[in-house]
Amino acid sequence: MARAVIISSIALLAALFISFSVMYAVHTRQAVERLESQLAALAKDDGGPVPRPNVGTAFNDSVDTPKLSASAWHDPMAVVIGNVEISNRVYIGPFASIRGDEGQPIFVGEDSNLQDGVVIHALETESDGKEVEGRTYQVGSDSYAVYIGERVSVAHQALVHGPARVDDDVFIGMQAMVFKARIGSGSVVEPGAKVIGVSVASGRYVPAGTVLTDQAAADALPSIDESYAYAKLNEAVVHVNTSLAVGYADAGKPKTKSKAKSKKAEKAPAAEH
Repeated sequence: MARAVIISSIALLAALFISFSVMYAVHTRQAVERLESQLAALAKDDGGPVPRPNVGTAFNDSVDTPKLSASAWHDPMAVVIGNVEISNRVYIGPFASIRGDEGQPIFVGEDSNLQDGVVIHALETESDGKEVEGRTYQVGSDSYAVYIGERVSVAHQALVHGPARVDDDVFIGMQAMVFKARIGSGSVVEPGAKVIGVSVASGRYVPAGTVLTDQAAADALPSIDESYAYAKLNEAVVHVNTSLAVGYADAGKPKTKSKAKSKKAEKAPAAEH
């Protein structure tokens, strides 16, 4: 009798375990399918990104859709919103956020890269239809809330918050921040450095972890020469990321020719042996 009870109990536990396992597997699969569906919704049919327009607000009633070059790559898990222009061969990595819905416009020049987790945003540049002074940088004849020049690398989890101007050939290191500042061409902001409210001259570097808020200290920053360990870093980083941008952009294009060939192959009669 006792043995029968034990066997029945084990069978019941086994049945409960199997039932729980099946339910868990089904639930997990459904969750995965929902995630896959959400990710697919972020991409076009050809595998490219879907930029999003901003919304009209009390401080800005203009609604704009981002302009992305066909040769740029915007990962489907990144976000580009509003008055943003992305130039040729720009790479935008997963979980990057470029939002031209508050301060605007935002511009990213050719061959630049915004890596995983990068945030580009700006303080509002308009109020009640009027421009807010001191919230933009002039570049040529145009004004920008955030301007990022050509061949600029903004590395993982870095933040460029407008008003900000980053000139050509600049490297901004991992988890660095640029806010209310200008970074001159060919400069390096090393990882973890914070540049706030100052202008960094061309060809200088901001040491890792520095909090730079004084213009006199900015003027005294060391110059980059051949002895500087990261003198050629940005050139290599740009090469890698422009290659990725081109490769991913090409991979996302419809393969119409290959599809046509495969259909012809399906219709071809089987060879006789």
